[in-house]
Amino acid sequence: MPPILHQMGRLLRLCVTGPGGWAGLALLLVVLGLNLGGVYVSLLMIDWTAQFFGALEKRDAGAAVGQIGVFGLLIAIGAVIHLSAVYLRKSVQIRWRRALTSAALDRWLGNRTHVRLRHAAAAPDNPDQRIAEDCRLFVDKFTEEGLELVSNLVGLVSYVALLWSLSSFPLAFTLFGVAVEIPRYMVWVAPLYVLVACGLTHWLGRPLLRLNMQQQSREADFRFALARLRESSDAVALMEGEAAERRLLDARFGAIMGNWRALMNRDLILGCFTRPYHTTVLRIPLFLALPAYLAGHVALGGLMKLASAFQNVVTTLSWFIFSYRDLAELAAAIRRLDGFLDALGRAAEREGVRTGRSGLDHLSIQGLALATPEGRPLNILSDMRLERGENAWLAGASGLGKSTLIKAMAGLWPHGEGRVTLPAGRRIAFLPQAVYLPLADLRTILAYPQDPGALPRQAYAEALELVGLEHRLPGLDDGEPPLGLSGGEQQRLALARLILSRPDWAVLDEPTSALDAAAEAQLFSALRGALPQTSFVVVAHREPAGLGPLRRIELEPHRLEAAS
Repeated sequence: MPPILHQMGRLLRLCVTGPGGWAGLALLLVVLGLNLGGVYVSLLMIDWTAQFFGALEKRDAGAAVGQIGVFGLLIAIGAVIHLSAVYLRKSVQIRWRRALTSAALDRWLGNRTHVRLRHAAAAPDNPDQRIAEDCRLFVDKFTEEGLELVSNLVGLVSYVALLWSLSSFPLAFTLFGVAVEIPRYMVWVAPLYVLVACGLTHWLGRPLLRLNMQQQSREADFRFALARLRESSDAVALMEGEAAERRLLDARFGAIMGNWRALMNRDLILGCFTRPYHTTVLRIPLFLALPAYLAGHVALGGLMKLASAFQNVVTTLSWFIFSYRDLAELAAAIRRLDGFLDALGRAAEREGVRTGRSGLDHLSIQGLALATPEGRPLNILSDMRLERGENAWLAGASGLGKSTLIKAMAGLWPHGEGRVTLPAGRRIAFLPQAVYLPLADLRTILAYPQDPGALPRQAYAEALELVGLEHRLPGLDDGEPPLGLSGGEQQRLALARLILSRPDWAVLDEPTSALDAAAEAQLFSALRGALPQTSFVVVAHREPAGLGPLRRIELEPHRLEAAS
């Protein structure tokens, strides 16, 4: 089996087995039935052609008018079938897109794979584009082209059978003095004509697959750069970096333009063949059937019926030519999406620093040796153990891997070896150095990642007051994202979130770096008072005041030495 078909099969399995997938498959079969009904209507139209032109040849006005009525009825039936099929196909597309997107999100977010993927070798670019855009492209293009393929195969059998019955006469001619006779020549000319055209189409359009993949990637890079600028607009403005950002954005858009021009050129080259082919394919059948008419084998009605049958055979066989661009986009989406899911699987299975849970109420580290993604050693910690109720301060100069140690404790750093054991049955909260605030209202931000409806308003108000954000209390009721948050306010919000979650252990990475010493001491005292049973592990450049007795763990280059 070609790799592309194997990849497509894996993606289809996710579509069918996901939420709403089986219902989507049932609807797809209904759409297929409607499409086959459309094939039957087209066969009736071929027969109508013979009846109508036969009436014209006989100058039978009554029969001609009657056939006009039949034509209107067939058009109405065909329109109902087509519109119903399109409507149901779109229902299939949204169901399967939901199932495929859900599967991709589960794999990306499950087992913290999204973090592991960032540290993986040859990680796929732009996961957001793979999930949002490629899932849509695959489902849309597959349902459209897949249904057309099956319908065309069934239609081809029907049209060829009809053409075989109509073209009982041979084509006779003399070539270099030799008499040549081709029986049922109309049946043989159609596939030969299309086969040559398909070969030329594939030869001219083959680079479209690579160019489409590159275009999607460069479009995603440009969107990511714009989103990153929006998130960092304050910093850019303070550094007067707008001109530099414009140069960077222009460079990314220049890459889009360069690839787009290559796509334009290739489309032009392909169109130089496909456009004339598309135009002449409606006339060639009539020209080829003309010898039979001139020889008296068929009447005018028979000529038009024969030409119509031949045209349907050629048009059906030409599906590959007419759909080549869409098939190239489908193949590109399949490769990108399947490669992304493969990378997620490899990242989820990657071993490095091992993390686990034990029934003992302590946090321990054994034989921990961390490294950078390039393999440069960061630090080594042979053994460390913190008992419940004990607080620790991880101190040391910048660049020694303090934040990396926190990530390893959370199971987010795959580079290195060793084991981190966390207490089972205890709630452990990790507070990263970069505060994350979801795009949501104040209650959702404070409750994150829990349901904001699980806590009363009073709990949110008390948490805000404890961290000195009383002026933000009206935001609990307006349902809008808080605007204009300073770095210090963001850190205070993160600590308010910590108070609301009430963990048994809290591991904090530079939680007050944007605050002065007095504000820091006040906040830590508030934390200690609100969470009297919580054990704290804090990374900080200065000793955290207000948390009570601390065990200092000094980090040194390539080695960690614990001291009480």
